[in-house]
Amino acid sequence: MSLDHILLGLLREPASGYDLRNAFSGSVAHFWSAELSQIYPTLKRLEERGLLRSRLEPSPKGPDRRVYALTGEGQAELRRWVRNGPAVGTERFEYLAQLYFMDAIDDLEQTRAFMTALRDHLANRLAQLRAIEREIIAAHGDAPERYSDAGFHRFVTLRMGIHSIGSKVTWCDLTLAAIDRRLASPPGPAS
Repeated sequence: MSLDHILLGLLREPASGYDLRNAFSGSVAHFWSAELSQIYPTLKRLEERGLLRSRLEPSPKGPDRRVYALTGEGQAELRRWVRNGPAVGTERFEYLAQLYFMDAIDDLEQTRAFMTALRDHLANRLAQLRAIEREIIAAHGDAPERYSDAGFHRFVTLRMGIHSIGSKVTWCDLTLAAIDRRLASPPGPAS
């Protein structure tokens, strides 16, 4: 998956770069992140490729804003990408790399602090996603198969985020319990 395709999907409704940044802070945050420093160059490249067009519009605050919209070619590329089957790639989790090399500091208490901070972060994100889920269910009922097409697809994506982060919180709990057992009874010399 690339930022290109995420932006094409978000731009089914015209939006400014700032509007897109807000989408990365909200609706798509549980599966993709991007900063303005990545968004604007990608928008420019997509426009140069003919997948987007832009126009200046008056802004309610400050200078005019550039609003981007899909072209026919952009819509075709989005459809091609979605129809191409699951794009399963390698996920990167920097915190796992940090944990993998945590023995470099030779301090299990530091590992415990690291895992506690990670668990707190993930649990907070999980709580946010569950709150969104409750709001959607309160507004539309607990039968996603009856939601609009867009609502259905967004809801099942949200549920994947909930399950994924929930499993990571469980893993943190199991790891913290293992650390506590290790602290209580340190292993003998390596064999």
